[in-house]
Amino acid sequence: MPPNPWFSWSYVQNNWGEISQALVEHTTITIQAVLIALVIALPLAALAHRVRWLAVPVLGTTGVMYTIPSLALFSILVPFTGIGRTPVLIGLVMYALLILVRNVLVGLQGVDPDVRDAAKGLGYGPTRLLAAVEIPNALPSIMTGVRLATVSTVALVTVGFVAGYGGLGTLMFRGFRSSYNAQIMTATLLCLLLAVVLDLLLLLLGRVLTPWSRTRAPGSTARPTGRGTTEAAVAQAAETASERTA
Repeated sequence: MPPNPWFSWSYVQNNWGEISQALVEHTTITIQAVLIALVIALPLAALAHRVRWLAVPVLGTTGVMYTIPSLALFSILVPFTGIGRTPVLIGLVMYALLILVRNVLVGLQGVDPDVRDAAKGLGYGPTRLLAAVEIPNALPSIMTGVRLATVSTVALVTVGFVAGYGGLGTLMFRGFRSSYNAQIMTATLLCLLLAVVLDLLLLLLGRVLTPWSRTRAPGSTARPTGRGTTEAAVAQAAETASERTA
């Protein structure tokens, strides 16, 4: 056994309290950052979708924020927010916005015009159209954005050690500073595992929220029942449009 191994189960056993606390911190701030970013991204993307000329400045602004180096951003925020969770959370939300706004906007713009026109013909106002027709149809793209934002946020949290809240990144930094390989590798593997687990959970959630994407067979000509309901009429318009463009 080398004196400084990359894998050490005894290190995990002896330091599980510290490791588990760092893992919990990493997980909670990742989920919180993505949820806050999604709450901000949905109305931003909806506004950019309605007012087309706003799409360029909205995407441009979020793009500029995304290009700021994470070490620099967290360091800049510290004098205004203090050391700890707050500056890291703000930075993570800023980085997640570009991914989420872009995917939500792409999803909204990808809604079939025939479906939108059918809903308008049935008396759907802008708010109801967005909530009942456009967002449900954009869910696959939205969930893809959430998955990408979550995985990237898991990686970015590790840099938060510069602001005093880095989750598993704090363990990595300590390992690099002390040249303790087992600490570096343990934190790295847990980051990878966390990203995979969260991505799989979101994949399952996406399938639950979009059951039509897997239950309707390709080329199916089935029609929804209950044609008198507005939902059925809009759904039939969607299926008719998809068959015509197939």
